[in-house]
Amino acid sequence: MLLATLIHRTSLPCPQVGPDQAAHLLERHYGLGGTLQSLGSQQDLNYSVDTHHGRFVLKICLGDYAAVELHAQHAALRALQTQDGLRVPRVIKALTGEDLLTVTVDGQTLHLRLLDYIDGQPLTHLPHVGREVIAGFGDLCGRMSQALADFAHPGLERTLQWDPRHAQELISHLLATLPDLPHRAALEQVAERVGARIRPLADHLPWQAVHMDITDDNVVWQRDALRHWQIQGVIDFGDLVHTWRIADLSVTCAALLHHAQGDPFAILPAIQACHAVTPLQREELQALWPLIVARAAVLVLSSEQQQRLDPDNDYLLKNAEHEWEIFQVATSVPFELMEAAILLCVGQTLPPIASEGFAPLLPGLVGREFALIDLGVLSPHFEAGNWEQPGIDRRLLDEAAAVHGLAASRYGQYRLSRTCPDSATEPQTFPLHVELHLPHGTAVEAPFAGVLRVGADGLLCVQDGPLSLRLWGVSTSLSAGAAVVEGQILGEVHAPLTVQWCRADVEPPLFCTPSRASAWQALCPSPSALLGLACDAEPELDPQALLARRDASFARSQKHYYVDPPRIERGWRNHLIDMQGRSYLDMLNNVAVLGHGHPRMAAVAARQWSLLNTNSRFHYAAIAEFSERLLALAPDGMDRVFLVNSGTEANDLAIRLAWAYSGGRDMLSVLEAYHGWSVAADAVSTSIADNPKALSSRPDWVHPVTAPNTYRGEFRGQDSAPDYVRSVEHNLAKIAASQRQLAGFICEPVYGNAGGISLPRGYLQQVYALVRAQGGVCIADEVQVGYGRMGHFFWGFEEQGVVPDIITMAKGMGNGQPLGAVITRREIAEALEAEGYFFSSSGGSPVSCRIGMAVLDVMEEEKLWENAQVVGAHFKARLEALIDRHPLVGAVHGSGFYLGLELVRDRHTLEPATEETTLLCDRLRELGIFMQPTGDYLNILKIKPPMVTSRRSVDFFVDMLSKVLDEQL
Repeated sequence: MLLATLIHRTSLPCPQVGPDQAAHLLERHYGLGGTLQSLGSQQDLNYSVDTHHGRFVLKICLGDYAAVELHAQHAALRALQTQDGLRVPRVIKALTGEDLLTVTVDGQTLHLRLLDYIDGQPLTHLPHVGREVIAGFGDLCGRMSQALADFAHPGLERTLQWDPRHAQELISHLLATLPDLPHRAALEQVAERVGARIRPLADHLPWQAVHMDITDDNVVWQRDALRHWQIQGVIDFGDLVHTWRIADLSVTCAALLHHAQGDPFAILPAIQACHAVTPLQREELQALWPLIVARAAVLVLSSEQQQRLDPDNDYLLKNAEHEWEIFQVATSVPFELMEAAILLCVGQTLPPIASEGFAPLLPGLVGREFALIDLGVLSPHFEAGNWEQPGIDRRLLDEAAAVHGLAASRYGQYRLSRTCPDSATEPQTFPLHVELHLPHGTAVEAPFAGVLRVGADGLLCVQDGPLSLRLWGVSTSLSAGAAVVEGQILGEVHAPLTVQWCRADVEPPLFCTPSRASAWQALCPSPSALLGLACDAEPELDPQALLARRDASFARSQKHYYVDPPRIERGWRNHLIDMQGRSYLDMLNNVAVLGHGHPRMAAVAARQWSLLNTNSRFHYAAIAEFSERLLALAPDGMDRVFLVNSGTEANDLAIRLAWAYSGGRDMLSVLEAYHGWSVAADAVSTSIADNPKALSSRPDWVHPVTAPNTYRGEFRGQDSAPDYVRSVEHNLAKIAASQRQLAGFICEPVYGNAGGISLPRGYLQQVYALVRAQGGVCIADEVQVGYGRMGHFFWGFEEQGVVPDIITMAKGMGNGQPLGAVITRREIAEALEAEGYFFSSSGGSPVSCRIGMAVLDVMEEEKLWENAQVVGAHFKARLEALIDRHPLVGAVHGSGFYLGLELVRDRHTLEPATEETTLLCDRLRELGIFMQPTGDYLNILKIKPPMVTSRRSVDFFVDMLSKVLDEQL
């Protein structure tokens, strides 16, 4: 009887009711007229209805469905109307006062209902669904379970094809009726495995009324002001049934696999969120993954059958592809692995393996000392990128064994050698094994009794039920299938010995990704007990605990990138590496001009520190040599250098020089600019992104002029200089009228804070002339945009064809060493002497000077200025190509390795896409790229990577940027 009912239910076609017929039914029974639009459904027919009285959904199903089932849905909707935070549709009564009508159309007996419409959109076809949304689905599942926990109705006691209690029987039936189905063997295997895992748990699973369809089709969402998705309501209660409580979450998780991008672990936030609201029993957690896999199988089989019954159903055709995707993701990992991951994500664990009484694996080496080799991210064995050399780990172990006799790797130590630069996917850096380098001929014995398996890749495995010891590098005379007893000699070591222990009947990898490490570690624990060797990696500091320590002691105004930042402890060239061995493309670190970890920097710093580091009042050669090198880069006529620690200090000193030389204090600065954090440098900074109160807190000696922004400023285009110069003339006139002496004008020659926008043609020529005519000096802030970064010009002011009176610089000068400089003319420099001498404790120290000269040497030797020109030009061209493809991309600014990508919602109004830019940066981080927004509206990607950045890295960045823009930010 059960099977017959299931067969009948799965064989029902969709009602055949056209839009005109539906409109007639609506008018006749509800007195409503309006515009109807078909909505997708598998076996029901749904129309959205727009009327003068509001928006509704007309639901039509075949009369084969018992009326009591539909009344149960209506009763549940009424019950849920009283629940806070759970919005569900209201049932609209017909003209007769009934909420369910039975009618006949073209010989079809149909049930007719009208519900109100909940505005929003399902996320079925959204290319990317983030962690917060996935958790939102799980939270909704938990709240729905709570809300329906005490709900009862006779219509819930029904046989439903989607009820997981019947999954195995339904799968077997559908397989029999679909002989030509693809992936048939996989589906048959699923049915068997699901049954085997669910049967021992079934009697322990709690029952209640469950929604059974909280999916990306049936939950509608809207974006809030910050562009975050928020749930608006649940719209379909057609699968409401009384069954296992955990069935609800299994349906939701199966639907989410469509958005997992191949990674089933992506659903774990939904499980955590559901469990936080409605704590799940251990048996439910153990049943969850088998039920998810069963749901995936039922989805594809039902869809295949329904397409044959209803080949013109577009909804079925559109969903079929992602239902197969769900099945493929669900069957891509072992059941045991996902069970472990689910238990661990809610704080439960697997019982330990009872290893007491096992014989030693290497009895001849008991008590011998091994050299445990550090192969982790911070290993002193790794420098200058040598971890990229093939076979480096094994070579280090070989070298250690040659010295100490015995050497071993550490179990669970994230391997730096397995990092993958310019990759959007996590690298497999976590070792689930130990590698030992021993004398050849060392005897290996069975620690426990079992059956011997031999693999084609040199694997030797002792299997005892689900428990297995997996070995590589052992030669044996035993035959596959032989029974071995505890302590029996298995063979001899003939190569590096790899040891892996596994508690489940699976084929584990030797390495796994960090996100899967805890689950795989539960299945493949450390073999240290078998080896008699304390070879486990030292526990890593909890990143969140470390962040809490920072927040508890480090002043809060000193922000960090990202809400949940990865812990970065190593860098190499244009990549930064976290403690789990993942490499992030660094697209924002213009300080490390030569890249991270440059061996020349390490050598020069170490050498000079070993000799001397003191302050510039002592006499040593480096300060004279470095000053001469800097002057050689400056325009003719500049002949004096000040050395300081930072760009802020350089700009502060430049302002003091302007005051001293001019005799005045009034400064002109440009709106939206940033020059530093000291009192004077902050005073001339007007970027509200850096200081929200910047425009209202300027001292009276600072006179901001209109920002000459050729893209979104008051005047547009490269010929707008005269219009912007009027603001300068106006401010100069005010200063003159007040009989105050102008001190100077400070400006970035390229609009750095706005992403490298070029100033209007001729702007600085006109402004410099006006400023100098009034006795002021002209300061070029080259801290960000100078020193070769722009590619075509070494100094930003060269693009404008001017020579300033004072140049300030820092950032890339020291490749991360605190180092800045001010270059000017003698008469300006000496004007400061009237106010006393200038001194910077660390500015111009021997270490800083030597590093500064080494930076210039490497830039020349490695042709980094040329790299900025060539690769930078390719970079800009690729970014500009995004304009035609993505409406959100408004413009590309800058040149070389100082670029800005400005995101706008409308290319005519230039409404800034601030929230989208924030989401984009967060998403890029997930894909292995560090990027941050800039500009007063925080809608510009300020792209300023190390000047060693390669074409490969550029292409990776632009490809990922395009991918994220395609994900409908």
